[in-house]
Formats: sequence, C-alpha cells, structure tokens
Amino acid sequence: MMPRSWGELPEAMQTDQVRRYYEILSKKRRSLLWKRVFDVAVSFILLVLLSPVFLLLSVVIWLDSGGPVFYRQVRITQYGRTFRIHKLRTMVQGADRGHQVTVNGDARITRAGAFIRKYRLDEICQLIDVLRGDMTFVGTRPEVPRYVKHYTPEMMVTLLLPAGVTSEASICYKDEARLLSGSSNVERTYLEEILPLKMEYNLREIEKFSFLHDMKIMVMTVLAVLGKDYKNENKKSKSTGA
Repeated sequence: MMPRSWGELPEAMQTDQVRRYYEILSKKRRSLLWKRVFDVAVSFILLVLLSPVFLLLSVVIWLDSGGPVFYRQVRITQYGRTFRIHKLRTMVQGADRGHQVTVNGDARITRAGAFIRKYRLDEICQLIDVLRGDMTFVGTRPEVPRYVKHYTPEMMVTLLLPAGVTSEASICYKDEARLLSGSSNVERTYLEEILPLKMEYNLREIEKFSFLHDMKIMVMTVLAVLGKDYKNENKKSKSTGA
C-alpha cells in the first residue's frame, strides 16, 4: 500500500499530472498504513462471518444457471498490475465475449443474478482480493485492460492506489446500467461520457484522501445499498452547464 519511490513507478505514470497526486499521498503514509491494517483485519473477519452467505449464494447460482459460481475477470490495480477479480457470477457463461459494461435489463443477467446485483452481493467475495492486497475497501473501481488503454495521463493517477470495492463515484453512479441502456453504442458512451465523469470523483477522492474519509465512504456505501440516493454532482453540473 505504501507508495513506491518516484523512479520505480511505471514509465506511463511518471508524468506531471501524476506527480502532484503522488506528492499528496507521500505525505499521508500513516493513513495509508492504517488503511492496509484495516483492509487485512476487516476482510478476514468478514470472510469468516459471511461464509454461510457465500455458501447459500453459491448454491442459488448453481441451481439457477449451473456452471461456475465465481466469475474471474482480468482487471487492473495499483501501478497497472493485472489480477483476476473475484465476483459471484450473475450472468450467463461467456457473457464477457461482447461489450464489458452492463446495461439496464441486460439479457445476459440470470434470474438469480438480478437479485444478487441489486444488493451488490456479487461483490462480497472481493473480500478475498482485499485480503490478498489486490484491492482495498475504498478506491477507484478496477477496470478491464481494454478500458485502461483509453486512460488520459491524469486518469493514470488512480493507479497510485489499489483498486477499490467501493468509492464515491460508484455510489453516485450506481444507476450506471440504466444510464447506458438507451445508448446505441454502449462502450463508446461509457468511455467518452461516463468514465470521464467518474474519474472526476476519483481524482478528488485521492486529493483529499484520509483514513477517516475512507470510513465515511464505507458508511455511504451501506446506506446506498439500503436505498439512499446520493446527488450526482457531475451529472448535475453537466446538465446545467455549470
């Protein structure tokens, strides 16, 4: 979790855009240390406590559509490193052969998957990734390599920290599938419209990073899952021309 020295960063990240945020994080080593301690302790405890839930959901998925319970997809995390994310499978097998974003009413989603996705239960097994250090509880959601190739130099800033299970961007864009459902070109809309707006949130979060702020985002996530709506400031600004 602790930042590498500047010279050890991947060449694509050694830019002026990244350096400003790198220097901010370098001054917050204590918060970064507590962040990792929290990740390890809480992910381990939750994995033990939620093991019956894992078992139940695994049986439901297998009875509903057969096949593997886990969906393992290559994603990008800290410093551009790849890892295979753990998610409970909510779509038919082979669903990722097409576009890799989900729209509202997506025909690839199984019956059990619709319920699991509604309450974000498919992501609880990412506790495994948090424990291993591939992810953290709060941070920029991990993208697939084909989308990271479209990152601007400033977007590369988000790779200074491990990918996250939740973030303010994912809370405010929890209706992303609905926003994309009316698009004639889902991937293009995501890359050109949705991703840049989410990245504005992600960059602000890195700028004001602290351990206490992470705790705030986790509380917001729980409330969002329970039904609370959070104002999408970026969306509002775009629509009002502000």
